[in-house]
Amino acid sequence: MRDTLVLNASFEPLSTVTLNRAVVLVLQDKAVVEQAHPELRMRGAALDIPAPRVIRLCQYVRVPFRRRAPWSRRGVLVRDRHRCAYCGRRGTTVDHVVPRSLGGQDTWLNTVASCAEDNHRKANRTPEQAGMPLLRKPFEPTPADAMLLALGQDDFDALPEWLAQPAA
Repeated sequence: MRDTLVLNASFEPLSTVTLNRAVVLVLQDKAVVEQAHPELRMRGAALDIPAPRVIRLCQYVRVPFRRRAPWSRRGVLVRDRHRCAYCGRRGTTVDHVVPRSLGGQDTWLNTVASCAEDNHRKANRTPEQAGMPLLRKPFEPTPADAMLLALGQDDFDALPEWLAQPAA
């Protein structure tokens, strides 16, 4: 599970990495811990450090400009925080607002998280045809927002205030 946010030397979000990878980067002096988990600690024979939640690279890494976050089924579920767009219960599937058979595409603006029951009930229709209005409109997250959302609801609330909040 990727639960540590990696910031560039300029404090821009770069990616998320596993906790083990984050510790290795800190131990190799390639990164510094900006925020640690309050209760977790990493212990070894001659080592006892707080588990990093946010790390910042010591050297600036030039990243090619990415205008859009890549679409993925997991990304849609994370963006919608695993909540069904039709009833608000736990969403485990991805539903196409405009069904693929009617020309709908795999895009951020045409897909929403859905529970299996609502996905089956809506079937091959638009929300208007099925009489199932969306509780919230789908949106396209920026690449940085998608990265922060990938940390999850609990981790996201505990991030430092100076870190940009994603669009909701």
